Amino acid sequence: MVDNAHTERTVAADVAAASNAAGSNAAPSHEEFTQFLLECGALKFGSFTLKSGRQSPYFINAGSFNDGTRIARLGEYYAATIAAAQAAGVLPAHIDTVFGPAYKGIPLAVSTSMALAARHGQNVGYTFDRKEKKDHGDGGMFVGTQLTDGMSVLMVDDVMTAGTAVREVVPKLRAAANVNIVGLVLSVDRMEKTKDSDQSAVQAVHEEFGFPVLAIANVREIFAAAGKLSAADGTPLLDDSIKAAAKEYLEKYGA
Repeated sequence: MVDNAHTERTVAADVAAASNAAGSNAAPSHEEFTQFLLECGALKFGSFTLKSGRQSPYFINAGSFNDGTRIARLGEYYAATIAAAQAAGVLPAHIDTVFGPAYKGIPLAVSTSMALAARHGQNVGYTFDRKEKKDHGDGGMFVGTQLTDGMSVLMVDDVMTAGTAVREVVPKLRAAANVNIVGLVLSVDRMEKTKDSDQSAVQAVHEEFGFPVLAIANVREIFAAAGKLSAADGTPLLDDSIKAAAKEYLEKYGA
């Protein structure tokens, strides 16, 4: 049986080690990415009821990347994470297209593809799916680079809670062509147990499909980074009550 927690840590360690010697292909720092999330209002601390019913001390809203500057920067973070994983041998050197599931994944795929070209010299396609098949014009279920047999496809998404979207999308991709899905990159790994097991959604998806699941940062890295940051008035960004709530939450739900 695969030890997925160990596998997840090993993959992250490989990427981090490669980043130390990768120069322009280094992964983004957790502090920089956390600051970016806060500036955009995409990361908030407090008390939030999640779709799962859990009461979380933090919330991540991908809808906050709502202008050209923000989505371009987010694409650069994705691209830097991908390049570092390629340098570590976790992802292949050649990727044919970046796939983002409709709707939130669409700007992620486009901005990541643009950043890979502009920042890392990789001319990679982008692809996204339609919610309903189009029966006129160019038709089909996919927009952008069309899928063909043997193509290497890298998926991107925002935050994975249960892995439902992945389980819906993978059969769609494989029904369209005999593609090689080489991995999935997320903005944040919440590192939470699923409702039915002690595995995180990331661990469960990796075990089920066999491809690596990476994140720009995980929640523990984000909390560690935020703990070093100060508010505009100089006070610590995270007060003791938020730190205690986060510790309790991760002890209860963390994978």
